[in-house]
Amino acid sequence: MKKSLCGRGILAPIRKPDRDKNVAPTILEQADILAKITDEPGIICRTFRSPAMKRANAQVAQWMREAGLTVREDPAGNLIGRLASKNPRAKTFILGSHLDTVRDAGKYDGILGVLTAIEVAGQLRDLPFNLEIYGFADEEGVRFATTYLGSGAVTGSLTKRNLNRKDAAGIALGQLIGDLSACRRNPRDLLGYAEVHIEQGPVLDQRRLAVGVVKAIAGQTRTRITFTGQAGHAGTTPMKMRRDALCAAAEFVLAVEKVGVLATVGTLEIRNSAGNVIPGHVTCSVDIRHENDAMRQRAVATLRRWKPRAGIKMVWENKSEVSAVACDGGLVKAMTQAARKHQRIVPLLVSGAGHDAAAMAAITPVVMLFVRCKDGISHNSAESVKPGDVAKAAAILQAFLLSVSEA
Repeated sequence: MKKSLCGRGILAPIRKPDRDKNVAPTILEQADILAKITDEPGIICRTFRSPAMKRANAQVAQWMREAGLTVREDPAGNLIGRLASKNPRAKTFILGSHLDTVRDAGKYDGILGVLTAIEVAGQLRDLPFNLEIYGFADEEGVRFATTYLGSGAVTGSLTKRNLNRKDAAGIALGQLIGDLSACRRNPRDLLGYAEVHIEQGPVLDQRRLAVGVVKAIAGQTRTRITFTGQAGHAGTTPMKMRRDALCAAAEFVLAVEKVGVLATVGTLEIRNSAGNVIPGHVTCSVDIRHENDAMRQRAVATLRRWKPRAGIKMVWENKSEVSAVACDGGLVKAMTQAARKHQRIVPLLVSGAGHDAAAMAAITPVVMLFVRCKDGISHNSAESVKPGDVAKAAAILQAFLLSVSEA
């Protein structure tokens, strides 16, 4: 079990935090600027190593330098700003999130965490540890269908075998990425990782709270299921003689809804579909999530035991499985204490969405601070945050960093 890295001491920066300073306009204005850097006019879209990602990295690098950070980019395209300690033996605490987006994205998913970290770093000096901010190159996995590409390079989970993956244009990942060993960080050199992120869910908005602290990131099982029956003429095949794959799939969708954990059928595809043809071949995706891996696995087992109607063959294909990640108890406590200086009630939340923190947990203790987003909407151009909430998140992150010390 990893040792908690939160001490009791409070570090005194050269420049004291100004609790009255409203940092949100700066952060939100920067988010507006980044929203205009896109590969597809009219929507926000930045994917791994695309022209827009290169421009975004250049813009964020400028803001990092203005905040007093030294800047570099690793061979995986991760942008890194560093505030070095005067102690040559100091370990490093990392802040970060991702700068890539889904197609037709909102302004704040990932980006808010990077910009908030830069704003806070610009107000800190003489920390007893090195502070680094990562703008990860790819978390969403849009271009190469592999999530945590940027943070995976840092943790070592992105391997040489992954480099053979190709995008829609046939370009291999290996053509766009350099020496992976130069990206990987040594766990012995790290103190921890903290990520500010919009909640991407409605809990904080419904409770009218600005922020919450994440205690765990849910594990995920993703599968593809094929139902095979018999295609036939819609006008001549009696109902009792049909082997309708779509009806079987529809019954399965309702079973997924009742399985007792977060479970979603997100895609449903009918092969050779037509209005006058009985569906004979249907595939669907299933996404199952829970903070407790045992409960998630029991839900998967329950669905695997489900039997389709007579005459239908059902085949499972596991696409991916990711274990749940528990945030570090000491860091959760420190973040919660920092948050209580600005918000009386601080809920502990489970993230149903995956984040770079889940990847980083393989090499260092992690914690996340969620910021309320309007109606819980995300992965959507309607993403919206309140300036006051962002200002509060920045103040909490600063207070958290000032409470972190080497064990």
